[in-house]
Amino acid sequence: MGEPLKPLRVGIVGAGKISGAYLATLTKPTSVELTAVTDLDRGRAEALAARYEGRVAVVDSVTDLVARDDVDAVLNLTIPAAHADVALEALRAGKHVYGEKPLAANREEADAVLAAARETGLRVGCAPDTVLGTGTQTARKAIDDGLIGRPVAATAFMTGAGHEKWHPDPEFYYQPGGGPLLDMGPYYLSALVHLLGPVVKVTGASSRPRTERTIGSGPRAGHSFPVEVDTHITGILEHAGGALSTLIMSFDVRAARLPRIEVHGTAASLSAPDPNNFDGAVELNRGDGWETLPASAGYPDTGRGAGLADLSEALSAGRPHRASAGLAAHVLDVMLTLMDAAEQGRALPISSTCERPAPVAL
Repeated sequence: MGEPLKPLRVGIVGAGKISGAYLATLTKPTSVELTAVTDLDRGRAEALAARYEGRVAVVDSVTDLVARDDVDAVLNLTIPAAHADVALEALRAGKHVYGEKPLAANREEADAVLAAARETGLRVGCAPDTVLGTGTQTARKAIDDGLIGRPVAATAFMTGAGHEKWHPDPEFYYQPGGGPLLDMGPYYLSALVHLLGPVVKVTGASSRPRTERTIGSGPRAGHSFPVEVDTHITGILEHAGGALSTLIMSFDVRAARLPRIEVHGTAASLSAPDPNNFDGAVELNRGDGWETLPASAGYPDTGRGAGLADLSEALSAGRPHRASAGLAAHVLDVMLTLMDAAEQGRALPISSTCERPAPVAL
């Protein structure tokens, strides 16, 4: 997998809003050093670099960035449609890659990225890394330690009224490649794989109650636009170990009191926190009331970028990194197959699988 890299020198492609969340983590002492940045809007790249007082170079293009000798890996924070193209260019230039979710826009692009990683011997990591925090990891440790007995079932719910109420330019959430499943599903499905293992079969149903939405805030408030994807998706997932997960992803729910994720076993039930966050309370109920479990696993006090730091440390240690392209490709395949199953009205097998990532010790 190449020479150990301490620290891993990283160039950022994409200096948009999400980059701030990464910088909040990566400016802390980590095994990662930022060295270069590029963005289609050079002003945004220059604003990011200014935070580093000349230590981060601003370059004109992805091609220029991946050609630099002081870039060992690329942090790919572009829009989803560009994820695969940027990853492939970086791999062909001999650079490791860590990217925002999803890994790619479709299975073919995801397969191309995985193939390039195999051919080059380079690492590819992918968000979400929220599942490496103390929330999901404490829940996983409780399950692995047998506190709920044999896992039987799980529920995962992400419901809301849609992003147009607060987002000034929400159209892309309602175009092909968008929708609640592809937007938020990676957090929930990645958590379910950590908790219960890979998925082997899915069935589902979906609907599109409204064909038009109206922007509710910002300078374009009152502007209406078409809805091109289904906005309420229900699925049943069968995991390799036999547990069944019920999934609801929706932009059509005005209000709800649904839990984020619960896992039910033969001995107890467990409530896990929002997988869009790194921490949160994990509760266990053996039949006599809910008790809060102390944080017992996961990276504490961290944020977006933890997966990149884990990749860097994995390179030095010669171990697999946890927020892997294999997991991300499996999650993408599960989501796309679930949408196929909803359209066809039948259960479908999942053609891919992945290794359950190693747990994170506290």
